[in-house]
Formats: sequence, C-alpha cells, structure tokens
Amino acid sequence: MTAGTGGAAKAGGTAVVLGGGGVLGAVQVGQIAALLNAGVRPDLVVGTSVGALNGAVLAASDPTEVAERLETVWRSPDAAAVFGTGPVARLRELARTGTAAHSPEPLRRALAAQVGDRLIEDLPVRFQCCAASIEDAAEVWFDRGPLVEAVLASSAVPGLLPPVQLDDRHYLDGGLVNSIPLGRAVELGARRVFVLQVGRIDTPLRPPRRPWEVAMVAFEITRRHRFARDLAEVPDGVEVHVLPAGVGAAPRWDSRGTLRYRDVAGIHQRIETARQASAEYLETAV
Repeated sequence: MTAGTGGAAKAGGTAVVLGGGGVLGAVQVGQIAALLNAGVRPDLVVGTSVGALNGAVLAASDPTEVAERLETVWRSPDAAAVFGTGPVARLRELARTGTAAHSPEPLRRALAAQVGDRLIEDLPVRFQCCAASIEDAAEVWFDRGPLVEAVLASSAVPGLLPPVQLDDRHYLDGGLVNSIPLGRAVELGARRVFVLQVGRIDTPLRPPRRPWEVAMVAFEITRRHRFARDLAEVPDGVEVHVLPAGVGAAPRWDSRGTLRYRDVAGIHQRIETARQASAEYLETAV
C-alpha cells in the first residue's frame, strides 16, 4: 500500500469528486448514472468515505456496467448490514471491539464482489481516496496498492467502524480531514470537475440544543467550511459543476438532532431523486 500527503503528476481532463455521507451515499449512485448517460467519462476519480466506495466502482468498471454494479452494492444484504444493523447487534459488536459498533466485513464483501482484488494502479481510470492517519494526524491519499483496503481505510467512521491498519499506520474516515475533496482534483490538474455531494451541505444547521448535537454540528461546520473555501479558491480556467442531490434526498435533522445514518428504507428513492435532478442539471450544463 502506497500513500502520501503531497501532490502527484498532473491528471488533466475531467474529474469526478465524491464526498462522504454514510447512507446518503446512495445519492451518488443516481448522480453517477446521470453523468454517464450524459456522456461524461472521467479521467480521474477522487473520493472520501462512502464516496471512496462509489468512486472505486466507477473507476474499476466498464461505463456500461457502473450503474448496475453500484445498485447491486446498495441493494445487497451487506449494505443493510453496514447501515441498518439493529441495536442488539451494534451493542454486541461494540462490546467485542470496545471501539466500533459495526464490523467492516460486510463492507469488504460488498466492494470485493464488484472490484475483486484489484490494485489501484491497475484500474482503467485513475483513482485516489483519502483517509486520516492517526499516528501522523494527517490527510493521506492512497494512489497505489490494494483497492479494497484503501476504501476501507477511507470509510472507517469513528465509533461505527474500527480503524484500519495498513503497514505500521492506523487510519480513520477521510471525512475527518477532507470530506468533499474538490481541492485534490484541482491539485492533480483536472480542468473540468463534477462534484457529487450527497445533499448534506444544503441541510440548514441550527445551534445545538442537546449534548449529542454538539459534535455533529461542529463536524458539519468543519466540512462545509473546507468545501466552501476550496470552491472559492478554484483557479480561473477550471470548470466546476456541483451536482444536485434532489429535493428531499438528504433528511432534515430529526428530533434527536442527528442525520440518521441507519435509514436504509429510502435508498431507492434517493437514487432516483438524485438521478432525475442531476439529469436535468446536465441537460444545460454539459
């Protein structure tokens, strides 16, 4: 596994940037379908967390198979195990590990079923994903090595999935350091960028009212601030499109003040809502 914090050779062309968002990552399945139907073919794919999962399938698959493969992942029993496990199973896993409510094995199976044991450097489309290194307290980008392991590292949500050890380092979810990695695509030389965010940045925030809301609001401020800064700093000559998630794709904050990460019932609706909204956008934008 090769990872780094610095830049890389210029990619040029078209990039697809896929942000994090847990179960809301189903939105990206519809956005990707709309992109491919509009004739967009990426030269570079960069992703974080669930965006790394969806991006890996996009980068690894024939364009005619991507949508079907992604829908297979999201409709699989393994996806339900990742996002929809009940409280008893979560407590059992937390007691076993001491730090995580879910096992990473369902996610590993779901991704491996679609991409096999591929290496990142062997993919037909250039791919990178990021994770947060615990020992280095740094943003780390994986551009070589086993694809599945890199995606698991990028998707290791603190408290939900255990840290992933690769060589002598441990990694947590890339959303901690770069949730919507627009800046990485620009850094790598993309001239046209399609940002696939899951709708959370459009959900209004409110001051925290309960103890468990504090961390959620703080994280949302951090992720939105970085994306807004990266967007403002896009240089002249770089074309950026932020694809819509569609009305209602991202739920409002519920009565407990959290976006419900285990809500798998709306996956199909999120896919279709995002596909339609993105298709309408792309009719005039591309």
